[in-house]
Amino acid sequence: MRNIRGGRAVVTGAASGIGRAIALALAREGVDLFLVDIDAPALATAAEEARAAGVNVLTHCCDLAVAEDVATAIATIRSSCSAVSILVNSAGIAYYDATQAMTEVHFERLLAINLLAPIRLTRALLPLLVQQPEAHVVNICSIYGLVSMRKAVAYQTSKFGLVGFTMGLRAEYWRRNFGLTALCPGFVKTPMLTKVGDDKQVVPDWICVTPEAIAARTLRAIHRNHGLVVVPMSARLLWWLARLLPFRVDWVLREGWRNKRRPPA
Repeated sequence: MRNIRGGRAVVTGAASGIGRAIALALAREGVDLFLVDIDAPALATAAEEARAAGVNVLTHCCDLAVAEDVATAIATIRSSCSAVSILVNSAGIAYYDATQAMTEVHFERLLAINLLAPIRLTRALLPLLVQQPEAHVVNICSIYGLVSMRKAVAYQTSKFGLVGFTMGLRAEYWRRNFGLTALCPGFVKTPMLTKVGDDKQVVPDWICVTPEAIAARTLRAIHRNHGLVVVPMSARLLWWLARLLPFRVDWVLREGWRNKRRPPA
């Protein structure tokens, strides 16, 4: 998109983390917003910050894990917005623990928020998007939608699926004035970085990036119609290694972690 000023963007997960940072970055670019999140107080705060940039902001509080709530959100968007030029699916949850320890309800909720909600929103808003002179869809995926990780099967399943969905749509709908981006960040300093489960991991600060850095890269992807974006450099290195040396990376993931946790003889 050469010019996003004056457009309307729908951003999910806009109350915190990457979604909030992207919403505020779009507001500074003069884009009106329709913000969606489950956290009503935090969503209201984010909306006020966005309005300070001089743009119009609408909000809708809902649970994206519930199909009826998603349908209501879509109906509200259609009735409130005559046009939508940008869709950012950023809402998501994570789970870190042994797969067998995850309940079926939790597994299905994660898939519903991370994968099914973006699919439903994108498919429902496609008619509005393709009618615009310029439009763009950004799906916030993950480096773990491209490479493997231990104890995150549900999360990886959702992100691998979201990458595939985005790239498939890009192949089908891409043209100069309508783009789709699968943005795959590594570790980002957000509340989601707090692991869920008994087996906690501490992620060092040096390997993390800020939501603001991801937001800046997102705007660049929108302006330049980038397809698959992997950030930061540490995530790109991991991705390249997995592509160039798949057997070695697979061995490290399996044997390296197993040896690390094996008790001494």
